[in-house]
Amino acid sequence: MATRMQKIQQWLRSSLVTAAALVTLTVSAQPTMDDVEIKATQVSERVFMLTGAGGNIGVYVGDNGVAMVDAQYAALTDKIAAAISEISDKPLQLLVNTHYHRDHVDGNAGFVERGAKVVAHENVLSRLQADAEFNTTGLPTITFDNELVLKIGGDSQLFMRHYATGHTDGDAVIWFGDENVIHAGDMFFVDRFPFIDLNSGGNVQGFIDNVSAVIAELDDETKIIPGHGPLSTKQDWQRLVSMVIITREEVRLMQTEGLSADEIVERGLSDQWDSWTWGFITEERWIRTLLQEL
Repeated sequence: MATRMQKIQQWLRSSLVTAAALVTLTVSAQPTMDDVEIKATQVSERVFMLTGAGGNIGVYVGDNGVAMVDAQYAALTDKIAAAISEISDKPLQLLVNTHYHRDHVDGNAGFVERGAKVVAHENVLSRLQADAEFNTTGLPTITFDNELVLKIGGDSQLFMRHYATGHTDGDAVIWFGDENVIHAGDMFFVDRFPFIDLNSGGNVQGFIDNVSAVIAELDDETKIIPGHGPLSTKQDWQRLVSMVIITREEVRLMQTEGLSADEIVERGLSDQWDSWTWGFITEERWIRTLLQEL
């Protein structure tokens, strides 16, 4: 077991990994992308999920063209495009970004060059414009405030809605026509501690409220493409909400005992959450996130 000082040192190191640092990680990771395989899973008649490296991609085959949700890394663009061409020979028309983090938008420019128009919440555009390292070819050219519906020929359409102050301040959930499938972006990390980007408008209570609001609109048959993790259901998503609520209460109770932040980290959460830690959001970092809001 790590000593208290070791845990403090680990936290000091991990605290440097913000959304800005994530950009550096993206760049350094790209030379290894040659080994990444893009896998397609059919979710419904018109919807597919692509996995590779970074956030999950949704692909929607409309009557007149194809729309995709999120773009992973630029180094994977050719592989992703090839996977989409195996799904449909219709032209790529739209690329929707669920938020602005690089593992979801880094590949934007390559798909713009292939004919897609990029769609995102207006806060996504603002944050990408402020990123000097982002390829401006991939900036969204269609933005929205609250909701937007885009048709892809005939009866096929995408519906997107903004959920503020959750994972970031620019999160959007995407509904794929009448397929009873949604893409939740990084409002959904399956059985992992979520990344709530407090430096980019994220908020723990907002995260709970937003996810709960979406879940209330779903039925037991709805299929959910999460930002990270396998194809899921609303029960899986509710499990995430419950974890956030319960672990926040665990941390709050330790505060009422008079424990300092470092003492709370040293004691840790109850054992039932051991499997939720992962490379980017460890248990310690999740506790620190909750402490900042409490």
